[in-house]
Amino acid sequence: MLWGHNHVYERFGPMNPSGGLDTARGLRTWVAGMGGASHYAFGTIQPNSEARNSSAYGVLKFTLHSNTYDWQFVPVAGQSYSDSGTGSCH
Repeated sequence: MLWGHNHVYERFGPMNPSGGLDTARGLRTWVAGMGGASHYAFGTIQPNSEARNSSAYGVLKFTLHSNTYDWQFVPVAGQSYSDSGTGSCH
């Protein structure tokens, strides 16, 4: 699932409908609102938050394969935050 409602980057581990960590069947979630507006600060870090950034601007790139997907945070020139990985489809 992909959200852009907050002006930050945050990646969550795969979760079940109740918000519990579920590495077997859960859905991974991103907040990807690091476009052009001012960033927000993080308040209380929520359960299953795995990666966060509130300073770098950039885009979130997905590469889809038949049974997996890759993600990569691509920062704008001159910024160095990075986050990337691979997940499997259900």
